[in-house]
Amino acid sequence: MSHSVEVTGAQLANALHMLGINFIMGGSNDSEALHRDPKRMIAALADSKEARLRLSLIPLFLEHPEFSSHVREVVHTLPPRTRLILQCYYSAAVWLQRVHRSKLTTLTGEKQTLPEQFSRDLNLQITDDPETNLFLLAERHRELSGEKVNWLGTYKHAAQIFIKGLEIKSRG
Repeated sequence: MSHSVEVTGAQLANALHMLGINFIMGGSNDSEALHRDPKRMIAALADSKEARLRLSLIPLFLEHPEFSSHVREVVHTLPPRTRLILQCYYSAAVWLQRVHRSKLTTLTGEKQTLPEQFSRDLNLQITDDPETNLFLLAERHRELSGEKVNWLGTYKHAAQIFIKGLEIKSRG
């Protein structure tokens, strides 16, 4: 897999839509096959120049936890900045899934639990409390990225928007 993944924002939005993830406005059912290539899609989302597309990694893993089986392989193909994005957003999805387990199960049915994969790589001491783990992850993300971003708020925002979309969809 190449470090440079040439995929447009429209292609990513379409692929997310095809996977039932209505996190990004736009997107349509078209013939784009990106949604059938999880490794390429994960890498392209992590490498996107658009923050909203990078952030859609969280709902992607919440909706399709089976994609977790590809994350370790993909992360090793990415340059450091993109690798950090994938590791942190995947880890956020892990803890958000646990925080919102009951609501997610009600809205989407029982799904496999996302396995924790990056605490060692990120040098995180995980606890039994997913909220604490999110906080610790956000602090570490800020340290490693050097960006003064409210990562905790960013992670929670992604989950809130995703869950709100599921609630709207369930009302039909």
